[in-house]
Amino acid sequence: MNAPTHFDCRNVNALWCSVLAETLARLGVRDAVISPGSRSTPLTLALVRHPEIAAVAVLDERSAAFFALGMAKRAGRPTVLVCTSGTAGANYYPAVIEAQESGVPLLVLTADRPPEMRACASGQTIDQQQLFGGHVNFFHELAVPEAGEAALRYLRQTVVHAVGRTLRPAGPVHLNAPFRDPLPPVDDGGGTAQAGGRIEWSRFFAEVAAGGEPVVHAAVPRLKPEGRGVIVAGPAQPADPAAYAAAVGEIARRLGWPVLADGLSPLRHYAAAVPQIVTCYDVILRNAGAAERLRPESVLCLGGWPTSKVLRAWLEAADAPTLLVSERPDNRDALHGRTRQVAVGLAALVEQVGQWPVAGEPNGYERRWAADERKARAALDAWLEAAPGWFEPKVAWLLARHLPAATPLFVANSMPVRDVEYVVPAGNRALRILCNRGANGIDGTLSTALGVAHGAGRPAVLLTGDLALLHDTNGFLLRPKLRGALTVVLINNRGGGIFGHLPVAQFDPPFEEFFATPQEADFGKLAAAYGVEHVVVRDGAHLTELVSVLPTSGIRVLEVKTDRRADAAGRKQWFAEVAAGLG
Repeated sequence: MNAPTHFDCRNVNALWCSVLAETLARLGVRDAVISPGSRSTPLTLALVRHPEIAAVAVLDERSAAFFALGMAKRAGRPTVLVCTSGTAGANYYPAVIEAQESGVPLLVLTADRPPEMRACASGQTIDQQQLFGGHVNFFHELAVPEAGEAALRYLRQTVVHAVGRTLRPAGPVHLNAPFRDPLPPVDDGGGTAQAGGRIEWSRFFAEVAAGGEPVVHAAVPRLKPEGRGVIVAGPAQPADPAAYAAAVGEIARRLGWPVLADGLSPLRHYAAAVPQIVTCYDVILRNAGAAERLRPESVLCLGGWPTSKVLRAWLEAADAPTLLVSERPDNRDALHGRTRQVAVGLAALVEQVGQWPVAGEPNGYERRWAADERKARAALDAWLEAAPGWFEPKVAWLLARHLPAATPLFVANSMPVRDVEYVVPAGNRALRILCNRGANGIDGTLSTALGVAHGAGRPAVLLTGDLALLHDTNGFLLRPKLRGALTVVLINNRGGGIFGHLPVAQFDPPFEEFFATPQEADFGKLAAAYGVEHVVVRDGAHLTELVSVLPTSGIRVLEVKTDRRADAAGRKQWFAEVAAGLG
């Protein structure tokens, strides 16, 4: 029977990988990120040849892995990641950990020597079995390629299973793929072509198709609208933010509870869908009186706990009965409270909540939250409007107000993600907020943001500090490959600003050298080395002008120069003044 036209049947490796690539495509996989190498030649050629798979070559494996992570994060479907044998796969480890912790579908294919070439000092060979340990949903070593139909059926079904395991629950899967020589598609004299010709390919692939979303239906204990209840909406990066906001809004309407929305929740940017949204909880709860009068009797947590340490401490101290709802089966309760965790999808939760009675008029508890939110928001906005010079949280505040609607905004860890939580108001501009909040590290920040921007259909923005950017400068090598645009808003305070807010800051030395880690990089020259545009931002008005309309192609760095020590002192004054004003 005729094989698909893009199949290569010149030798067994070529046929094997043609079947693998075709199976991936029929399962809905559309993107592959490939790190150059020799042992992975059959995989690379098959993926590049497939008409429905867009392949991108990325030199640095760590950068490649985070680029793939960003693509999968934005698209909500698995991205394939391919490398050669040896230490190449080890460079994928940080991104694999992030994918596992944040629930991002990633299919990692590491090429390998066949068994007879291992443990005998063969070049570029290490033990790749269980290379990523417990940080993957599933590991399997594929068989050495064979051309027979039975072996190819095994390959097909293993790939089907592997892709399914990237989605239920979402996370990384690792397939180790050994190959014997010859690696290029050198013709073997027709033996493989004859074997392929005996297979009825339309029948072979007939049942391979992208599956629907898994249906998760666990019984949810009924929550009662009366009393002092809060909904805590943790970080969430759903494929459909508007649908997510609508679902949470329906739950909030049924319960009549205020929704404390994390800075990385879509709710802050689809606020019209949620009847009572609270964004200033971090500063409100710094006021001891407010924290006490708002102490909850019941808590519904959606997805996971928020970034704010102040909010976490308040919830921990309240020790209220808590229902934590997440599709993930692993333990998501870092507070170890009186928590019942239920594995259920948000749609299924809404379906069950729809059978509950609708809450009545707001009670005194809800009105207190609303009053404190109005007062704190007015004070925060007035403080930021009047702040002279560059006060770092003002950057996130201006981006939230002036970026074009529906802009994908990737936020780096450390201070940027906290600034977003502190200052971003509730609005309806549909900004799509993304972050590597699984392991909370700064690894691969630029590369992940570039993955988000690649093929996004609209310009994207990265908000980052200087150390996070310097940690991943090889990401700039992706500039010629980028299909889209990324504006990097760089807060350069010449070091690790977050450490100035920790108790260790009072111990200097060695604080400055070993914690603040000051740097003296010239970002203008660095950008020029990669052919990237660089602009030093003068003030808030200049930043507003630069981000109100974004370039549609390429990479641009907007550098905001701040004073790390002055900013740390300013934050303490800011928090104290705003919290005290709540009475």
